[in-house]
Amino acid sequence: MCSLEPDPKKALKDCDNTQILGNIGEGRDVAMACLYLAADAPFVTGTNLNVSGGAEVTGANKGIGYAVVQALCKQFDGDVLLTGRSEERCKAAVAELQKQGMSPKYHQLDIDDQASINKLRDFVKEQYGGIDVLVNNAGIAFKQSATESFGEQARVSCGTNFTGTLNVCNTLFPLLRPHARVSNVSSFVSQMTISKCSKEIQEKFKNPSITMDQLKGLMQQFIDAAQTGSHQKQGFADWSYGMSKVGVTVMSFIQQRELNSDPREDIVVNACDPGYVDTDMTSHKGTKTVEQGADTPVYVAMLPPGTTSPKGDFVSDRTIKKWG
Repeated sequence: MCSLEPDPKKALKDCDNTQILGNIGEGRDVAMACLYLAADAPFVTGTNLNVSGGAEVTGANKGIGYAVVQALCKQFDGDVLLTGRSEERCKAAVAELQKQGMSPKYHQLDIDDQASINKLRDFVKEQYGGIDVLVNNAGIAFKQSATESFGEQARVSCGTNFTGTLNVCNTLFPLLRPHARVSNVSSFVSQMTISKCSKEIQEKFKNPSITMDQLKGLMQQFIDAAQTGSHQKQGFADWSYGMSKVGVTVMSFIQQRELNSDPREDIVVNACDPGYVDTDMTSHKGTKTVEQGADTPVYVAMLPPGTTSPKGDFVSDRTIKKWG
């Protein structure tokens, strides 16, 4: 098209100047528009979304994650890579989306397995060079009828929802490109849970200068205390899932603070709440559809260049909410 211009070189330069990265994308740049990472355990849902040279989402074979993939396929002009532990389930999800006229791809990922995370990182780096959007939604929640001890529920919930998500971030963040967007899916229950902690514990989590090491220490303190049933005595809430999402929310605040001094410009991280959604995780008691639940995670993931707000915030229904 530029060859029809009086000055083709100038026209190409003008096109370059309209792009946030300073140049027009090539075929390989859009090939990995979205990478969707899926966790598929029976009581695990999730979404890890990377959009740039790639976009990533965890927990995409059903529920909110599946709806996130649908939305990204419609909104983003590039590939969506759907990943998960079960090749069979994820390929079935891809096939269903293909029937709807979409073209997501598949790659194996288990966020509880560092080797699996490393393989995904190596694949993305080799094939696409970087990530533009990362949506971390994979998570686990025990049913009220679960027979596991509270200590075991705390260990598993925090191990997947907090530590697993943090490991994904630590491994993939070096691939984030300038202007990348990170959407960490938390929950409104993190707000409810922090309010049930002692004043002393609340102050530690809400300290604006808290470091990632300090946060990891607090989460481990909760897990250790849960093993002996002394977690409430030590000031923590009696809710393993809620405590894991407190970790995800505070992790997001810390990540943005750290990235503010990163030489890669305009990288934005937010924690978001999909709301009370009708999924397996809520035993289908939620009042929102999965499409409604996917709305805020996708909104945060697709924030335009130069966004200053929301940035390092807790977002629900596309609105910044005061947390804690």
